[in-house]
Amino acid sequence: MPDLFDYSRQQQQRLTGPLAQRMRPRTLEEFVGQDHIIGPGRLLRRAIEADQLTSIILWGPPGTGKTTMANIIANRTRRHFSRLNAVTSGVKELRELIAAAQERLGMYGQGTVLFIDEIHRWNKAQQDGLLPYVEDGTVVLIGSTTENPFFSLVNPLLSRSRVFQLVPLREDEIITILHYALEDAERGLGRLPIRLTDEAAQHLARVAGGDARSALNALELAAKTTPPGPGGAILVDLEVAEESIQRRAVRYDKSGDEHYDTISAFIKSVRGSDPDAALYWMAKMLLAGEDPRFVLRRMFILASEDVGLADPQALVVVAAAAQAFEWVGMPEGHYFLSHACLYLATAPKSNSAGAIWKALGHIEQQGPGDVPPYLRDKSDTFYGETREQYQRTIQESAGEHEAYKYPHNYPGGWVAQHYLPLDMAPPGWYQPKDNGYERAIRERLVSLGVPPDDAP
Repeated sequence: MPDLFDYSRQQQQRLTGPLAQRMRPRTLEEFVGQDHIIGPGRLLRRAIEADQLTSIILWGPPGTGKTTMANIIANRTRRHFSRLNAVTSGVKELRELIAAAQERLGMYGQGTVLFIDEIHRWNKAQQDGLLPYVEDGTVVLIGSTTENPFFSLVNPLLSRSRVFQLVPLREDEIITILHYALEDAERGLGRLPIRLTDEAAQHLARVAGGDARSALNALELAAKTTPPGPGGAILVDLEVAEESIQRRAVRYDKSGDEHYDTISAFIKSVRGSDPDAALYWMAKMLLAGEDPRFVLRRMFILASEDVGLADPQALVVVAAAAQAFEWVGMPEGHYFLSHACLYLATAPKSNSAGAIWKALGHIEQQGPGDVPPYLRDKSDTFYGETREQYQRTIQESAGEHEAYKYPHNYPGGWVAQHYLPLDMAPPGWYQPKDNGYERAIRERLVSLGVPPDDAP
């Protein structure tokens, strides 16, 4: 049980601890970010405000507010709040805490909220030891983890908990937090005459990578190590910010020309099969704080637009890289980005998948044609026709179009048949290249007697 010495220590930490610790939000109103789960009207916010929380798992990268959210719950709930750290605590500490929770519930009718930080560090047996007490309501669990809980936690525990995923904070949210710290004279740096330039704030927010703790620690270091200027103010400019967070600023405006020019250079380098150049431009974007998911989205497009059927596996590789990135995160996620980038840059190239734009343009200009009768679905009505009218239409389309020919009934699973509207000649939109796998496609079409229009 906490004693006066623990309380005194906690109070001292609030005054002299690291800036990130001192500036932890105390209420939901002070909390910045994660609006998708904690914004006004959201389920988790309503549960916290009504003190009706059930067991939850908070999953997200460092510095996104998991522990802070647990502390806010501790301040609001009428239940007893206990905490464990899975790195330093095990079954012994859990048993002691559970025994106290059972006694508290039996004697006073007071429930217990148990916060377990880094719960993924517990092994299966330790997690299983918690299950009965979550199941019978002895404790309401709040678990925090930086690892994917669907891989790091046992299924029975997951089934008894609601998982909430916290995402990296946006740059504007981190800048808001920095300004709160500068303005707060009680817990923050408000007593110091600090002037933080916009460039420096943007750099700290960008390099922090969605981690508010990292940005606040860098700001505190900058404020404490920069001597006052001639006017007495402590100027935290871009140069100071670079030194404080140990990374040079990369000139890159995510909403301006630099953003579009760099992604354009990346796309053209992949298309031009230059792996080093592709890596260079991708690295520039990542170091500048570009969302890796934006880069992955562009690689999805490249996989079909510029590689296409020359290597059908390209799309599969990018999809696998994107999924692996979501499961693992950064910094190891750089491997998957590099894997996909290098695969695309070194793959054979074909833009034949762009044939869809020709088809779309044709229909937009000419209008959609009717489906030939022998290709239609065998339903009771056909484009407004009765069955009798449909039969007459079939009879009128005599000759080779009289009935549908089932390809599997013919050698090689192919038979000559007109699949376009009856009055439309083959337009030759798809032209397989003589690269990679598309060479085999071209050869197969030629062997079937349907060579592409430009076939040699």
